[in-house]
Amino acid sequence: MTNVLETPEEIGFWSYACVVIAKHLLPCVFVTGAMFVLPTVVFAEDSMRCGSRLVTRGDAKDKVRALCGEPTDVALRGFVRRAPVYEYGFGYNRYEYYGPGWVDMPIEIWTYNFGSHKLLRKLRFVGDELEEIETDGYGY
Repeated sequence: MTNVLETPEEIGFWSYACVVIAKHLLPCVFVTGAMFVLPTVVFAEDSMRCGSRLVTRGDAKDKVRALCGEPTDVALRGFVRRAPVYEYGFGYNRYEYYGPGWVDMPIEIWTYNFGSHKLLRKLRFVGDELEEIETDGYGY
């Protein structure tokens, strides 16, 4: 049994061109489309909404507590050792540098339960800064 779409002479140039485009161009279009869609999925958890207020990565514990209230659960997961960061200046003249020595910073996981019809949110704090927001299963 021979393939009907082997050469352009057998089926005509334009039909053959459509087959080549369908075989080779469409996968490229899907891959390119996925490259534009996937980054939005990755960055979807850079923030969390508490009612009408928004909490984002980099916020302090006090701000999160003021906007979202007390967490349902707070778990200490250990410590991470980092160089201290010093900041000076403001605006375009703001600089950061890492100082000498090491500082042990606690890692805390705050869990927010917004009810049985919404997903649990787990916030990971290193020191006083919110570093990660994760979504867990449905609340209780």
